[in-house]
Amino acid sequence: MVHFTFSSANPSQQYIRISARFPVTKEITELQLPAWRPGRYELGNFAKYVRNFRVYGADKKVLESVKTSKDCWSVDTANQDEITVEYLFYANIINAGSSYLDQSQLYVNPVNCCVYTAETYDQKVTFDLEIPKSWKVAGSMKKGSEGYEVEGFDELFDTPFIASAQLQCEQYESNGTTFYVWFNGEVKPNWEQLLTDFKNFTDAQIKKFTEFPVDEYHFLNQILPYKAYHGVEHQKSTVIALGPSYDVFGELYKELLGVSSHELYHTWNVKAIRPIEMFPYDFTKENYSRLGYICEGVTTYQGDLFLLKGGVFSDQQYFDELNTQLQRHFDNHGRFNYSVAESSFDTWLDGYVQGAPGRKVSIYTEGCLLAFVTDVKLRQATKNKYGLDEVMKRLYFNHALKGKGVSEKDYQGVLESISGESFQAFFDDYVNGCKPYESILTQALDYLGLELVHEPSPQYAEGRVGVKVLPAGKHFKVTAMYPGGPAETSGMSIGDEIIAVNGYACNGELNKWLTYFDDDVKEFTLIREGAIKNITLPEVNRPFYNKYSIRKLNDPNSHQKAAFEAWKKA
Repeated sequence: MVHFTFSSANPSQQYIRISARFPVTKEITELQLPAWRPGRYELGNFAKYVRNFRVYGADKKVLESVKTSKDCWSVDTANQDEITVEYLFYANIINAGSSYLDQSQLYVNPVNCCVYTAETYDQKVTFDLEIPKSWKVAGSMKKGSEGYEVEGFDELFDTPFIASAQLQCEQYESNGTTFYVWFNGEVKPNWEQLLTDFKNFTDAQIKKFTEFPVDEYHFLNQILPYKAYHGVEHQKSTVIALGPSYDVFGELYKELLGVSSHELYHTWNVKAIRPIEMFPYDFTKENYSRLGYICEGVTTYQGDLFLLKGGVFSDQQYFDELNTQLQRHFDNHGRFNYSVAESSFDTWLDGYVQGAPGRKVSIYTEGCLLAFVTDVKLRQATKNKYGLDEVMKRLYFNHALKGKGVSEKDYQGVLESISGESFQAFFDDYVNGCKPYESILTQALDYLGLELVHEPSPQYAEGRVGVKVLPAGKHFKVTAMYPGGPAETSGMSIGDEIIAVNGYACNGELNKWLTYFDDDVKEFTLIREGAIKNITLPEVNRPFYNKYSIRKLNDPNSHQKAAFEAWKKA
């Protein structure tokens, strides 16, 4: 058995003091720190936060250890039955997947900061916390005779916890399972509204799968005083970072609902239904997979849809969420250059930053839209009897519960089995290819009595100049350009700062100045790499970036009405 101790003794330094006892049987023992964490398919390089790493034998003497990779230590354990590892872990980042320590809390994602050995990986792990007596502890681990306990390192790495005096908690039940909702930080929960809404989307999800994979579940909400939005899934819990505090039950409430429904759906999809390349996880290196469009895309689609199915969202509130995905899709011209499957593989390379312009797409956005189209194609083929819900349920029972990972062939096979139709062209053209989505989106929307509407962006810079910008003080930084649009043609570059139009300083009002000079030749003054540049836009009288949205047809037929109601039915 392995035992960890986490100490909050020096909160001002923000170093968690970690001690761990391991039984050993070999002459050389390797202590490995995970290189990444599930839910974020990129290398985390957590070892860069480790300091004062020491290993001791039973006689308390230091054992020789040599670092053999960026996150692995080789220890001479000849003539040893047990070793103790001690180190400090710098925990000054607070998001849904990090670890954090200050005077108010000890927040740990063990996958960031706990070393393991191959020979003890499947053994029971216990741990205790050296924290102030007034602090409460939130997490899915069980309390045993030797502290908190989990069944092995797989469970430990999937069990974040928060210790704090600020914790608030309420609970609800669904299908015999208890769900705990925790808040840490400054927040004033509207418990009545929240528990009603959470139960509604939870009931709707469980109804489709017919069972919940675990015996209890914890929503661990880190509420921050500044802008934040992040969620990470775990088998028995999720951590959600959201802020600012004053808006969590105001403007941000729909975001809280959205991320919570999304992360709950991950309990089946990813935590149970998992890509074959990640079954089991290998924490020492990249776990490459092309199935991000299932892991995150299907979850993004279903997470929002179950808010509609559960009666938490109105039709228009759901359309607003889908509109966001449509806008991101059409604004990203990387869709013509790199498929969603290729972009899935490359999350390990640059999947969570914008990266090179026009190189790749988002597995969340493209995967969501393909999931929507797939759902409708199935409903159309089965006369509204089955949709994507049935696909995921079959993958859960026929693969996840049988200890098998899922391949693209498996996923495609279930789609074809249910629909009675070939999906080969769909996968060739849209999943693994870069064929434009317009036609399949239009067909899917029409089946439900909906239509895709677009009009020039109301932002002059986007609609008429073909440039996207972000405020940079009183200036504007160029973040994207429409291929072949006036901005790109004139010689503007991403990263330029626009400081003036026709000799007049923007002063935070770029679009107003552009509108004022609508009928005039437009000369931009830019800063590029510290140098002043002047460029003149070519006159082009057509729109570039558009605003996209969906709306109901004015007069849908009876088949479209029936299809829409079947699609949104819980």
